[in-house]
Amino acid sequence: MAKTKSIIKDVIIVTVGVAAIWIGLQVVFGTQNPFYVVSSGSMIPVLQVYDVLVVNGNEPFENIQVGDIIVFNRPNGHDRVIVHRVETILDDRSESKTIRTKGDANPISIPGTDYPITEEEYIGKVFYVVPQIGYVTRILAPPINYVIIAVIIGIMIVKQYSQKSKEKKEPKFETDPAKDPVPPKEEFTKQDDTPYNDSKMPEIDEDSERDKTQV
Repeated sequence: MAKTKSIIKDVIIVTVGVAAIWIGLQVVFGTQNPFYVVSSGSMIPVLQVYDVLVVNGNEPFENIQVGDIIVFNRPNGHDRVIVHRVETILDDRSESKTIRTKGDANPISIPGTDYPITEEEYIGKVFYVVPQIGYVTRILAPPINYVIIAVIIGIMIVKQYSQKSKEKKEPKFETDPAKDPVPPKEEFTKQDDTPYNDSKMPEIDEDSERDKTQV
């Protein structure tokens, strides 16, 4: 019984944690679904099939410029989500801004798909790309696949910030340059002069001394 309660408790904790991460990511990125999986090769080689896109919906549409990669609903019917690069600003007025996109691998822009795109079709700007983990979507059905992706992204973000925090906390030591050793000063004391006296000098027998030194 206690073991069952423990398992239920762990499941609840994991569920609450995953939900908190999911909701937190939605708030941070300003969109109901911050993750999209690339399903076609129109943006090769920049984006590959099954790459997962992290989309920032907080980026204002009026700030979008030529060269940005954006995610948007297909203008003709809003039946598909497209990720293409902005090729031209058709109308740069803030109240009626209109843009045209094109896939990097496509020869031309496709009417009804690449233009006209207004703020109504705009979802967000591509913020980050996670290579190839979109294979999960082929195995699991929504929303479980998105929850797993959210957990993976959350772990990556936490790990990145923890590494930066660790680098900041590491103490830095500075070593002084080695100094040349200073030789100790010798102290000399003045001694009284003694008078020279031949009688006190020891006599050395040269022959005896020579015998001692021979081997």
